[in-house]
Amino acid sequence: MGQFLVLNKRRGRPFWRSFFKGDALPGSGEDKQSGFDSDLGGTIKSATRGVTVPWTLVGSAAVGLWLMFSRLAFGTEPPMADSDHLVGALIVTVAVMAMAEVARPLRFINVAFGLWLIASPWLLIGAAPLASGASVITGILLIALSLPRGPRSKEHYGSWDRYVV
Repeated sequence: MGQFLVLNKRRGRPFWRSFFKGDALPGSGEDKQSGFDSDLGGTIKSATRGVTVPWTLVGSAAVGLWLMFSRLAFGTEPPMADSDHLVGALIVTVAVMAMAEVARPLRFINVAFGLWLIASPWLLIGAAPLASGASVITGILLIALSLPRGPRSKEHYGSWDRYVV
């Protein structure tokens, strides 16, 4: 949408009219993809265009889920337990959003969460030595899972393809 609006504005078309009512670029054709008004299978296929599920992002989401339950496994207490719970939920959220190719760079936010997991046992109280070690290992694992891009789909985004890193 952003790319379309920039190109459309450059050719002198009104920005807000194009934003709210739509428009077409010269030489563009009709989209042959099934829309949301077709059968359920077509709707699901249309809604998942540009979405891939790399094992690294699934692993990151699993790490986040693990952190949300680490309080039960290690008996940690606040503030360390609260940190693990909150960071775990954020990791799952970022991993799921990064499954969309245009949002794939968001996975690097999980690198920052991994660094926090490595540092948190020394900055927060409430964790036993075993829980502290698990936090460091979990942080390293999360960083390793957040670096690879994963496979691309057949979808392309014009000149913005270079931003899908």
